[in-house]
Amino acid sequence: MSVSATDLPYRPCVGVMLVNAAGRVFVGERIDTPGAWQMPQGGVDAGEDPRAAALRELWEETGVNPDHVTVEARTEDWLTYDLPPELLGKVWKGKYRGQKQLWFLLRFSGEDSEINIDSEHPEFSRWEWATPDTLVTRIVPFKRDIYEAVVAAFSHKL
Repeated sequence: MSVSATDLPYRPCVGVMLVNAAGRVFVGERIDTPGAWQMPQGGVDAGEDPRAAALRELWEETGVNPDHVTVEARTEDWLTYDLPPELLGKVWKGKYRGQKQLWFLLRFSGEDSEINIDSEHPEFSRWEWATPDTLVTRIVPFKRDIYEAVVAAFSHKL
């Protein structure tokens, strides 16, 4: 008997919209998917507070120290997306149908030179500051609804 995607749970995850003083958003091009850009995000460990997970993921993926950010907002509810059929069963050891994400808006008060994507387990090949209105178009199609919801949720602070 095969397992249907609807039988699988969502992977708990956090996402970070890192915004600089000019109102631009950090995006990185994924090492494993050239041409696909995204904001920092990652799984929440068992028992981990989502806010702490967001700051940890930010550090792991960008090298940005939590002392250089202010947490300004969080999405009210979890946002979900399903993996496309070609990825289902291939990522996250086939345990999840997609992700449920809490997103955090973090204001960056540091210098660009403090951003370091060359981490122990790098996720991005390059990065840049993007305008919120161009952000959504650069994301892989199956995550666009999430990114639209995140931009809408935080638009009053951008």
